[in-house]
Amino acid sequence: MTVQKNHQLIAERLCISIRQIANTITLLDEGATVPFISRYRKEMTGSLDEVAIGNIKEVKEQLEELDKRKVTILKSISEQELLTPELQSKIELCYDLNQLEDIYLPYKPKRRTRATMAREKGLEPLAQIIFKQFEKDPENRAIQFLNDSVPDVAEALAGARDIIAEWINENQSARNIVRNQFSRDAVISSHVAKGKEEEGAKYRDYFDSSEPLKRCPSHRLLAMRRGEKEGFLKLGVAPDEEKAIASLEHYFVKSQNDCGTQMALAIKDSYKRLLAPAIETEFAASSKMQADAESIKVFAENLRQLLLAAPLGQKRVLALDPGYKSGCKLVCLDAQGNLIHNETIYPHQPQSEVSQSIRKVSALVNTYKIEAIAIGDGTASRETEAFIKKISFDRPLQVFVVSEDGASIYSASKVARDEFPQYDVTVRGSVSIGRRLMDPLAELVKIEAQSIGVGQYQHDVDQKLLQKGLDTVVESCVNLVGVNVNTASSHLLNFVSGLGPLLAQNIVDYRKENGPFTMRTELKKVPRMGPKAFEQCAGFLRIPGGVNPLDNSAVHPERYTLVSKIASDRRVKVEELIGLENLRSEIVAEKYLNEEVGLPTLNDILAELAKPGLDPRSGIKVFEFADGIFTMKDLQVGMILPGIVTNITRFGAFVDVGVKQDGLVHISELANRFVSDPSEEVKLHQHVKVKVLEVDIPRKRIAFSMKQVE
Repeated sequence: MTVQKNHQLIAERLCISIRQIANTITLLDEGATVPFISRYRKEMTGSLDEVAIGNIKEVKEQLEELDKRKVTILKSISEQELLTPELQSKIELCYDLNQLEDIYLPYKPKRRTRATMAREKGLEPLAQIIFKQFEKDPENRAIQFLNDSVPDVAEALAGARDIIAEWINENQSARNIVRNQFSRDAVISSHVAKGKEEEGAKYRDYFDSSEPLKRCPSHRLLAMRRGEKEGFLKLGVAPDEEKAIASLEHYFVKSQNDCGTQMALAIKDSYKRLLAPAIETEFAASSKMQADAESIKVFAENLRQLLLAAPLGQKRVLALDPGYKSGCKLVCLDAQGNLIHNETIYPHQPQSEVSQSIRKVSALVNTYKIEAIAIGDGTASRETEAFIKKISFDRPLQVFVVSEDGASIYSASKVARDEFPQYDVTVRGSVSIGRRLMDPLAELVKIEAQSIGVGQYQHDVDQKLLQKGLDTVVESCVNLVGVNVNTASSHLLNFVSGLGPLLAQNIVDYRKENGPFTMRTELKKVPRMGPKAFEQCAGFLRIPGGVNPLDNSAVHPERYTLVSKIASDRRVKVEELIGLENLRSEIVAEKYLNEEVGLPTLNDILAELAKPGLDPRSGIKVFEFADGIFTMKDLQVGMILPGIVTNITRFGAFVDVGVKQDGLVHISELANRFVSDPSEEVKLHQHVKVKVLEVDIPRKRIAFSMKQVE
């Protein structure tokens, strides 16, 4: 019953049919991954994409956690011998976590409170009398409750009000009244902590600010929360207090007599001392969670674009990690990304060994038949690019500037030490720069996604949620592109559907011991590669030049028989089917459809046969910064410059124009129309033109406009 109810709830929340929900959850429960389900089980899911399947998985997990919480609550109340059939039913039929906790609140074990102490003094009957509001003279009735612990009427009434305040706090209707007030009118206010004005100067914008919580954008809320965490700001979330108390009085005060007056006092105390702090904590947490989700979404969108950036492909690359005094670390890589040479040149000040460096680079380009040059975008990048472009090579060479974000993290990591134990961090960093040019996806998966600078307050969000969200993006990108099983690192294989750290390493170890895989079925010989793991991973692993040409395509081995039948019906070999653009128009679909293979799967197979293993990533383009622009001092207001988008946030896009400091194109300056989401206007690594609006050298801030270029 619970399972069916959960399916119904998921269907209602996501506006997807119960059949699609049930089938998708069945597949997930059987161990199928999101990429596998979306690619190879379209008939079962009704062609749901990865996003929809991921949403089903997420809501399913939330409901399962809610069910676990219900079990805990029922057990707790049962142990207190307070569980009634009505209460059990109420708990079981509750599907909102806040409401569930409200139901549990009166039964939740709590520390000694003011209400507890009042009960111990025998004042609960007096509280009940006042709460009913029939008594005209509560002070006179209070005399009956005086004893050694309650010396006077004032203390008796105060104790009774403490009990009433707790009842109100534990009343579901009262909590919903206050919640609604917070939802409609809550204001988030921020003030500087006493004595922190100078130390917390970077948060000056939030020293005395307030705005409606529901209109506070995620980046602003996360900035304020960071300031609070660092001890520079004091934050508060609250609606209009008088309105909230008036709403509670309207609900609870039923008479105009002195009991009504006592109730009003108890309501005010309950709101200030119990209700408001509890609901404020709830809203602070939910708004932070919402801001986290928004920030993670921004990071995930950027990361997807970064991972799917255009690859150069298998070319021989000379890669440089630029520097001044320490020189430029230089490595030569073969077409598979293997390190074949490394050394250091000193073309810049103070050494200025320009001639020697030119001769060295020219010699290396000739010796190792270099086809492209990659230059890291860090210190001395522009100067190194200018130096390289001065050299007259005997062949056309493309020069690319490559982002170094996270390269230092990789070069000091265990992954890099395992790959290059005999080299220092500078050589490893240079290798990473070169490999990023060749295949950004294969190289970037080795670095923790949080270390790649394409986020928005990523260090302030829930790190577990961030990791989960980013892992999902990496998994999606890896499986979208596909992986060459004979060249992929264990870190890349780790993200292939159905694999993981152990199986990925086992594949690499098997490859080292037995040589390259020649067919997909050989994967079954890898230790711990069971039928389920093979089913999940096989379609995403490629074997170029293998025995079966389908092994280098996204056609799953479970459909090889179908492809063979199509080839047989056309009286050709399977390899002769591959590359036929008009194949889909010539096939009579009905002839090949059955319970397992529907039109979606058949169309996918035919599309894949037309362009097997087609890389979904676009072609790479060379980008060139403006001549003579190297530092912020070279910028002038009004200049129009070429730039490259390096990061996208909800408030705008950051653009690199080659001055070692990215500038911001505010969302209002992106286009000559209203823009609600910058990611709809620009993409990561997009080549753009910007106009300089402002240059603030002391604060290292640059303001650009794209719309004023138009």
